[in-house]
Amino acid sequence: MFYKKLLSIVCMLAVVLFAGCSGTGTNGSMGTLTVEMTDAPIDSADAVNVVIERVEVNNEEDSKGWIVINEPNKTYNLLKLVNGATTVLGSATLEPGTYSQIRLILAQEGHSVVIDGEEYAMMVPSGAQTGVKLNINAEIKPDVEYTILLDFDASRSVVATGRNNPTIKYLLKPVIKATNKAITGSIAGTVSPVEALPVVYAIADSDTLASTIADTSSGDFKLIGLEEGSYTVSIDPRNDAYQPESVDGVQVTVDETNDIGTVELSQN
Repeated sequence: MFYKKLLSIVCMLAVVLFAGCSGTGTNGSMGTLTVEMTDAPIDSADAVNVVIERVEVNNEEDSKGWIVINEPNKTYNLLKLVNGATTVLGSATLEPGTYSQIRLILAQEGHSVVIDGEEYAMMVPSGAQTGVKLNINAEIKPDVEYTILLDFDASRSVVATGRNNPTIKYLLKPVIKATNKAITGSIAGTVSPVEALPVVYAIADSDTLASTIADTSSGDFKLIGLEEGSYTVSIDPRNDAYQPESVDGVQVTVDETNDIGTVELSQN
């Protein structure tokens, strides 16, 4: 009888230990998803303020079961996120699996654009209700951090209404590109002279995949979130006294920064 009770206790302990080791609630069986945001700049504005209430991901085909990554409920000036700068929108541990979409829930109000020192409210046509959905197909694995980089293109997201409306002159129609940061690299360099006030673009097969404004004091620039391949770096000076320039065949390697050195612009 004693041995039967002992055997029963041992079996129960084994079941408990097995459940504790294999359950999805332990750190060892969970993965991490981090969401960062950067910006493709807009030349005509001093600030683009966007209010993000919530960040969610989904791992179900029927678009149900959205999982909240973070609820920042915060205003972000997109023009602070240029030249390689990013901000973390949220990070969370998730069960392993493929997460097909990410969704940004925008506030119903509070968005604005500042032009020539004057602030204008921006209305979101529908994003505040349903959220801005992006396909990501993120493969979350145990003990691995998966980072999504959201490139919020301010230049294409701020749209003038074209109407003589003193209340709403601009709409916020978010144009965002999502990439897996782990499979991207960067291009860096310097444009001279700084007086040219250049905008720098990374172009592949006639598509502009990243852009930034070179630092106005040093001329330094950095283009991030680029997949491996060959790019043309196009430099467009905002000062009409200088000519545009381009550098062809710039290679990008995963998890590396290719510094192309100093690009000198000629005067007209």
